[in-house]
Amino acid sequence: MTTETAKKLKADPDQNVPAPVDMPALGESVNLDASENYFNREISQLQFNYRVLKQALDTTHPLINRLIFCCIFSSNMDEFFEIRVAGLRQQMKYGRETVGMDGMMPEQALAEISRVAHEYIHEQYDILNNVLIPEMEQQNIHFVRRREWTPAQAEWVRTYFEEEILPVVSPIGLDPSHPFPRLVNKSLNFIVELDGKDAFGRETGMAIVPAPRSLPRLVRLPDEVCDGGENLVFLSSMIHAHADELFPGMEVKGCYQFRLTRNADLELEDDLEDLASALRGELLSRRFGDGVRLEVADNCPDELTQFLLTEFGLTARDLYQVHGPVNLTRLMAVGGLVDRPDLTYSGFSPSIPKPIRSKDSMFDSIRKQPILLLHPYENFSPVVDLLRQAAKDPQVLAIRQTLYRSGADSEIVEALADAARRGKEVTAVIELRARFSEAENLELASRLQEAGVIVVYGVVGYKTHAKMILIVRREEGKLRRYVHLGTGNYHAGNARLYTDYSFMTCDDSISDDVNKLFQQLTGMGKALKIKKLFHAPFTLHSRLMSLIEREAGFGAKGRIIMKFNALTEPQIIKALYRASQSGVKIDLIIRGICCLRPDVPGLSDNIRVRSIIGRFLEHTRVYYFGNNRRPEVYCSSADGMERNLLSRVEVAFPIEDPALVARVREDLDTYLADNCQSWSLLSDGSYVQKQPAEGEERLASQLVLLERLTGKS
Repeated sequence: MTTETAKKLKADPDQNVPAPVDMPALGESVNLDASENYFNREISQLQFNYRVLKQALDTTHPLINRLIFCCIFSSNMDEFFEIRVAGLRQQMKYGRETVGMDGMMPEQALAEISRVAHEYIHEQYDILNNVLIPEMEQQNIHFVRRREWTPAQAEWVRTYFEEEILPVVSPIGLDPSHPFPRLVNKSLNFIVELDGKDAFGRETGMAIVPAPRSLPRLVRLPDEVCDGGENLVFLSSMIHAHADELFPGMEVKGCYQFRLTRNADLELEDDLEDLASALRGELLSRRFGDGVRLEVADNCPDELTQFLLTEFGLTARDLYQVHGPVNLTRLMAVGGLVDRPDLTYSGFSPSIPKPIRSKDSMFDSIRKQPILLLHPYENFSPVVDLLRQAAKDPQVLAIRQTLYRSGADSEIVEALADAARRGKEVTAVIELRARFSEAENLELASRLQEAGVIVVYGVVGYKTHAKMILIVRREEGKLRRYVHLGTGNYHAGNARLYTDYSFMTCDDSISDDVNKLFQQLTGMGKALKIKKLFHAPFTLHSRLMSLIEREAGFGAKGRIIMKFNALTEPQIIKALYRASQSGVKIDLIIRGICCLRPDVPGLSDNIRVRSIIGRFLEHTRVYYFGNNRRPEVYCSSADGMERNLLSRVEVAFPIEDPALVARVREDLDTYLADNCQSWSLLSDGSYVQKQPAEGEERLASQLVLLERLTGKS
């Protein structure tokens, strides 16, 4: 970090906040409920996906990582259609339309989603075909098309097809005895036009070829059939080239790839007797939900495209004709197929803070002072070490932990299993309904139960999203409790890619609060009185509202900084509007969805909203309140969404140590000073990427944090 950058971050952090303007009396002339004061949730989420896509054009990212951003856009869009679009369609199907605070009906939302999504996806393929692939060609990485195959390459492909593809592909002719097959969600398929009769005299004219998911979508050609460089061929190209071998004696007039996205949201009743069994049944249906989107190669004839739309009950609005592979997410494999470390981010070693570098046990270190880690810049290993040491420590009597996403084979899980095998009382609260991790969490639950861990599934109807560990240890004849609280999941892989805070303490009040929360999750009874933590669905929403309102009472001296992944909850937004009207300076760092409209005269003049998009996925949730120069800071597992604040089990925990409060504020100020990875939300709903002013040094917040915490620029 240069001296100029350091000075900028140490300057008055509020110097660039617009001076408060004269506001009307609260409620005097601005209707806080007016629909024009809110953005549509779905469109805002699409805009986040688009900001991810734009990273593919940012040449400050290495080339292969730019391609991966393009693939992440596809993955995000898949989930958007599987969950959000599917949900809107379900509302219409069953006559349960609801209107959001933006006033948009489901039919209107679906029409606008289609318009925006078509625009974004068209741009995605334009970036892939006209920017990324040509640049990769310049770097001697080639996606070799059929028309470019040399005789040696064509022969190698033929052998590969006959040995690796043909034995596992099951072509399905369409006739009265072979109805249209039930295709798996997001699977790669081909619709084939045929001419002639088969061995039984059937003349169907059409067939479907599902590509087995076990087959790679990209295959690296061996060096001996190439003239140097990295040469990759698409599975779809190999199937296209040899489709005739799937239908011997018949003429293949055309072969076109397509992909169907289905409703993948799980619906479980609240009065289930056995959540695990019900979930296993629902997971099977996820693969075959109602169709919501059809992607088809843009060279597919109109009559075949219309046939597919009719078969899946879709309309032209749901059709996406693409110029390239229909399953771009699988292009992420490029990073593992080519050996070009110069085209990817260089690795770095996450640091370990001085208080826990010594040979002291984690328990000794935590007793000396509370510990705050910011992943991925600081290592996740101390969290794992805490559990490992607890498993082996004869003084540890009990361990309790919530698990939302962790992976069945993680070090965290192994430590819990080890502790149980050593005779300690180990309880795991596993959230089986963590979206798209359900199957893995069922496996995780079975593994822990086999080791002797007491496994519970939280509270039906309320996802357990809080991240908590409680360790009970006997010290000098008394019991002391140690706690870990986090903003992210107990997943070592995510801890290398997501920014999250980890907090470890043995504070009596906090540990007593965590103990009570576990009692509520594993037992039954009235909500217990909590001293320091805010917890959803009971106190988190109301406490946030009161803190925002308290800040509003300070007027122009008030200060709020909040960092979320998403902000949609109407009452929180209205409270922020009222605080802005009273003159409070408000900065919102919101990675994804934001339904609040900033910079509206008389309503949100004092609110700035920015989104940080970079190498790491911003995931920390932080609430900062100036409190008349006595700042209060909370980190949390909860976003500013209805589901998090009102219908999940979530925790917000205070950071009270003055040094740690200052450290969190410094981190927030780094984000606020970002002038190249930061996107500003404008009052019309558009986002504009910030650029350094003339003569101003580039300040990318993630790079500043990387340098500050690891010494790696």
